[in-house]
Amino acid sequence: MNNEKALVLCSGGVDSTTLLARAVRDYGAENVYALSIGYGQKHAREIEAAQAVAAYYGVQQRFLNLAAIFADSNCSLLAHSNETVPEATYAEQQAASDGAPVSTYVPFRNGLFLSSAASMALSLGCSVVLYGAHHDDVAGNAYPDCSLEFVQAMNRAIVEGTGGELRLEAPFVEASKGDIVRMGLELGVPYELTWSCYEGGEVPCGRCATCLDRAAAFAVNGAEDPALARVEG
Repeated sequence: MNNEKALVLCSGGVDSTTLLARAVRDYGAENVYALSIGYGQKHAREIEAAQAVAAYYGVQQRFLNLAAIFADSNCSLLAHSNETVPEATYAEQQAASDGAPVSTYVPFRNGLFLSSAASMALSLGCSVVLYGAHHDDVAGNAYPDCSLEFVQAMNRAIVEGTGGELRLEAPFVEASKGDIVRMGLELGVPYELTWSCYEGGEVPCGRCATCLDRAAAFAVNGAEDPALARVEG
């Protein structure tokens, strides 16, 4: 088993939870930290899911609140926004906006998260930051801070800015969400603990882009989403 320490950006969703499972497998729970970040989002469900996932895997968890940085953004994911979350796939939203980032794109959020994670990771003695971006999130230009080019640029910045002590890895960056769910099912990931929906409430809305992506990812694997099964039960 690897003797390095790793910090995983953990949102409580499918992708980061699968990544956390891989990290625990590869590094050991005692060498893994989960970092969960509040950014002024509409609800706390994803943070609650991240706490449940971190507890399940027995890893230490850290929290940051970066909401003030997005106080002037009207992104539809933010609690103070007057925009509604679109009920359409990312591809449909991209087609309607001539390829501009979608309204749920929080301005350079992932760049901010990764910079903060790098500072924390160094303080914790980690040598790698793990980031769960995947190919479907790019969807043309829906989330430009999930692209392979972005990951490569951030890795160069982190390596240079830390004197080579820290690196960024995004093992899913060229994979689909269906690929990630397949890996997670093989690892026995507790998807019943996760939350993906952009809306709060007791049950996922089933209509926002991330709900639609999640449903498609389980369907392509011929699997039932255990989070939905728990709700329906």
